[in-house]
Amino acid sequence: MASRRELRRRIRSVKNTSQITKAMQMVSASRMRRAQTRVAEARPYAEHMRGIVADISGRSGAESHPLMEQRDVKNVAIVTLTPDRGLAGALVTNINRETVHLIERVEHPVRIIAVGRKGAGFAARSRLHLVGEFTGLGDRPSIQDVGPIARQVLDDYENGTVDAVYLVYAQFISTLRQQPRSVQLLPVQPPEQSEATGPWSYEPDNPHAVLSQLLPAYVEFTIYQALLEAIASEHSARMIAMSNATDNALELIKDYTLLANKARQAEITKEISEI
Repeated sequence: MASRRELRRRIRSVKNTSQITKAMQMVSASRMRRAQTRVAEARPYAEHMRGIVADISGRSGAESHPLMEQRDVKNVAIVTLTPDRGLAGALVTNINRETVHLIERVEHPVRIIAVGRKGAGFAARSRLHLVGEFTGLGDRPSIQDVGPIARQVLDDYENGTVDAVYLVYAQFISTLRQQPRSVQLLPVQPPEQSEATGPWSYEPDNPHAVLSQLLPAYVEFTIYQALLEAIASEHSARMIAMSNATDNALELIKDYTLLANKARQAEITKEISEI
């Protein structure tokens, strides 16, 4: 059994740790609420965009657009959205695992565009072909912050460097659940159905011209919404992880306190027996 002095040192150390994890839990809870609000505000807009894309792509006379044409796939790009920081439980591991599973499914050479330090670090350690890295977007990114990511994706697709682009991120389901998800970003697949319905009116009355303006914005906002989902998932996962860490620290303090009391009792018993 450890000495009382050693146990007291351990108790102080664990108490300090519990104070840190409790503070991180409270910070993540505050940031999580703001992130959830941003996700809730973005979802209706994204749903309306999907409805418009589905409507105009299904109109008679709509010309095939380059961003919607199916190609013979030879090269694939994957955009991974991960946190810049750790201490978020299994969130980062689950996203990286989903990325690996997607690489195995596509069965083609893959280029990685990493949004977040954790994804970039994983790509480097796994010796994946990392062609883009975007970090430091913060907790409140704007649609302008997503512009460079969307521009690289669109440029690589339009010039034929890649024939398909996928997006991997953590979808925010609830505070206790974040679901790793992979979706095809390019070529754009018109949604089969959408909760948002028309009637829609367009100017000019040329489906191809409207798609030329709409589809790049659609791709950009799809990335933006996924980024908002990823941020909400990150703070939710970190809040739960820090809550569990705090609870474990408190349990450890109880165990160490009990051992310290037993050690003190043993010392008293020994002194009495010596007397």
